[in-house]
Amino acid sequence: MPLTMNREVFITCAVTGSGATQDRSPHVPRSPEEIADSAIAAAQAGAAVVHCHVRDPETGAPSRDPALFREVTERIRDSATDVVLNLTAGMGGDITFGGVERPLPPLEAGTDMAGATERVAHVAECLPEICTLDCGTMNFAEADYVMTNTPGMLQAMGRMMTDLGVKPEIEAFDTGHLWFAKQLVKDGILAPDALVQLCMGVPWGAPDDLNTFMAMVNNIPEGWTFSAFGLGRHQMPYVAASVLAGGHVRVGLEDNLMLDKGVLATNAQLVERAVGIVENLGARVIGPGEVRDKLGLTKQAPGG
Repeated sequence: MPLTMNREVFITCAVTGSGATQDRSPHVPRSPEEIADSAIAAAQAGAAVVHCHVRDPETGAPSRDPALFREVTERIRDSATDVVLNLTAGMGGDITFGGVERPLPPLEAGTDMAGATERVAHVAECLPEICTLDCGTMNFAEADYVMTNTPGMLQAMGRMMTDLGVKPEIEAFDTGHLWFAKQLVKDGILAPDALVQLCMGVPWGAPDDLNTFMAMVNNIPEGWTFSAFGLGRHQMPYVAASVLAGGHVRVGLEDNLMLDKGVLATNAQLVERAVGIVENLGARVIGPGEVRDKLGLTKQAPGG
């Protein structure tokens, strides 16, 4: 297989995520102000895209409150730093079942199921350039719950995102998720020039070995753009792996808390480390304007 290294790379910073990391590092931002400030610092360090979740400002628990998303996006837009906004739309699809003998009804704790319109409400209000679309259902190891995304739900959400002029970023946690994403494109729900994030090493999705990674890469159609990340200590190796395979890269505290062994990272530090890897491979890190041109994104403000 010939080397298809990408020579013009954009970096996405996943700023805070929704995992139970809020008490494991003081650098994981909680409030909208902290999330926006961390995103701005990541952009100044070289990230062209910032991928944002929101959290309860007091507890750090994940949230999908549109008001929190609105405050984050307004703070970033009002800053002097240009960056492509990528908001999660993955919340609202979590089921925690009862015990193995009585799985129904689901447990209230950990279950958060919402309709398609509600799951996309903050996207419609904030109008980022990109929002995520988790293209499948899977078990998660962090808690005993199932991330639930039915075909009908994904079709509905995908149509809403496309109609809003917001580009869906397909989150592919396994090869079957890519298979379904191809069907969404075939059905005209997603545009042919799709954007994919390959999510490697998330239990129990695709393991983060290179054979599986290349199987994922080889399932991406021509004309699509892909990025990739690995969790924890594999975050930086996947920066190199994705560039060498022809893709773009994602780093950030959503996926990894450490800069080095025993050293807690900030988002800006992780981006700086990724910039160094990309440039040392002989590639160029591109900025938000070039990303918008490459992906056909529209920079829009709410209501415009």
